[in-house]
Parts: sequence; structure tokens; C-alpha cells
Amino acid sequence: MEIGISTFVETTPDVKTGEVISHAQRLREVVEEIVLADQVGLDVFGVGEHHRHDFAASSPAVVLAAAASQTNRIRLTSAVTVLSSADPVRVFQDFATLDGISNGRAEIMAGRGSFIESFPLFGYDLNDYNELFEEKLELLLRLQKSETVSWSGKHRPDINNLGVYPRPVQDPLPVWIGSGGNSQSVIRAGLLGLPLVLAIIGGRPVQFAPLVQLYKQAAAKAGHDVSKLPVASHSHGFIAEDNETAADKFFPPTQQVMNVLGRERGWGHYDRAAFDAARSFEGALYVGDPETVAKKIIHLRMNVGITRFMLHVPVGTMPHADVMKAIELLGKEVAPIVREEIAKWEALQ
Repeated sequence: MEIGISTFVETTPDVKTGEVISHAQRLREVVEEIVLADQVGLDVFGVGEHHRHDFAASSPAVVLAAAASQTNRIRLTSAVTVLSSADPVRVFQDFATLDGISNGRAEIMAGRGSFIESFPLFGYDLNDYNELFEEKLELLLRLQKSETVSWSGKHRPDINNLGVYPRPVQDPLPVWIGSGGNSQSVIRAGLLGLPLVLAIIGGRPVQFAPLVQLYKQAAAKAGHDVSKLPVASHSHGFIAEDNETAADKFFPPTQQVMNVLGRERGWGHYDRAAFDAARSFEGALYVGDPETVAKKIIHLRMNVGITRFMLHVPVGTMPHADVMKAIELLGKEVAPIVREEIAKWEALQ
């Protein structure tokens, strides 16, 4: 069972002071968070790609590379790379470069992205949303498999027997598929034999179990070894010394972000009652003391089939010291409990 962190490197206004830290400061902070995650024994750190003022990381590979030479074992991944509006050649080159700097610890998490700012920024038509992803994923996987590539498509100039460099340390460079829970996307990942990441950020996590089974069925049908295909979750959460402290610190910035996005997307008002329901044992928020969070992760593994858990923290702007403490608790207290209990459970299967 792998355990790690994901972040969108947010720069929203501080709930108490209204202060907005600079993109530069938040980028430096997240490098410190990655280094700490490595030191406390976490397995993976993911950085999301966004192209708007309230997020600082438009280039995850660059951020991860800044931490690569300061870390030793933690895996470094995008979370996600918005492949639909990117050039797969540059994506592959960037992460192959990261793979070299980290000596074989880079991963690509490819997704459509739930934000659409990158499409007009890079000159793409949202009407081609699905077609763009399918075509660009095809090219990315071709690059993953072969040093020299010939390829033609609709949305990018053809490539005629050209080499793509540098080559990564890992062969192949891992490519995961990120999904918000769409059955079509999990089936695609299974048919391609690619690892799957589910964004479990609402509802009841156990409701995702059928999607995991659908993914495995598709993989088996395509002839892939299902036992070698990991399934990850990306879930919002925060850890403190006790449950109430964790909730009281995490709720205000979470509410702020959810209501800003809610106004953009037509969601209902996010209040403390909704937050508290989500942090219940069956809810999708992993907020509490180490024992509480560990029990929820174990439940997710046993009932949904997740083999990698990524705690998404912070949501909104939180004090850097609080985020660092949450990472420390995840690595030093939560992860050992989860790994021990899951090892016992798997031995009985």
C-alpha cells in the first residue's frame, strides 16, 4: 500500500487575513513539502497543472524537478497533466528529464482536467475535448514505447521517423490515467493496461468499488495481468493531533475554495454540516487525527481496492507550518498503521 500527497499549489486569499502569497513563495513552499514527504517515508508526491491566478503550478515537471535533487526515494508525479491541451512530445521530454534528474522516480498522470483555462490559452477548441485526449494519449503511449516515432493525427503536425530525447531511466516511463469517476475513462485505462487514479472527493468512497471492478474486468478482457495494475485515489484531507483541531483548521479554506468553484459551476453552498458529513467514516474527507485517517484509508483499501492513497492537502491556502505538520503525521504515524494492518489483511486473503 503506497501512501503520498497531492497538491494543486493553491494561492487563494488567506481566510483570516485576506493576504494572497506570491506564486514564487508558494512554489518554494511546495518544494519544502516534497522534501519533507521524502524524509518521513512517504511513497509519492503529485503536483497538479493549472493555468489560473489561484494556482501557482502550470508546469508540474519543473516543480518536481526542483525537489528531485533534494530527495532520495519518493516518486514524483503530475496530478494531473492536462494532456488534451499539451504537446505529448514536450510532456514526454519534460518527464523523461525529471526521470533522469531523480534517477528513475518520475511518473505522468494524464487526464482531461476539470478546469478548461488551458484550452483557449494554447489554442484548442473545447468542442474537441474528448477527441484531443484520445489522440494525444495515443501519441504519448507511442513515445513511451519507442525512441523513434512515426505518427499522424488531426490536432498535431505529423512526426516522420524522428527520435525523441532524452530517454527516461525507467523503461517504460509510467503513465497513469486520472479519472473523476467516469466509466468510459476507467474502461479505457483497463483496456490499455494503464494504472488508474480516481479522484474520490465527494459522496461515499465505497461507491467507487464498482468502477474499480469495471476497470479490472476491462484489463483482464484485454489480456493484461490485473495483479500488476495499481489503483490510486486522490482524496482531500488534513491531519492534526486531534479530530476537532484538524476539522477546525481545514474547514475554512476548504469552504472558501468550494464556494468559489461552486459559483463558477453552479454548485450549492458548502457549509459546515456538509463538511462534517464528508469527514464521517463513510465520507470522502480524510480529516482527523492519525488513527482516524488511518482507519479510513484501511477501509478504502479493503472495500474499494485502492493500492495507492494520495492525501490532497491543502485545499485552499493554509499556513505552511500546518501543511508540513500534516505531512509529517501522515508519514510518521498514519502510514505505519496502514501498512501494518494492510499487510496482515493481505496475508489472510
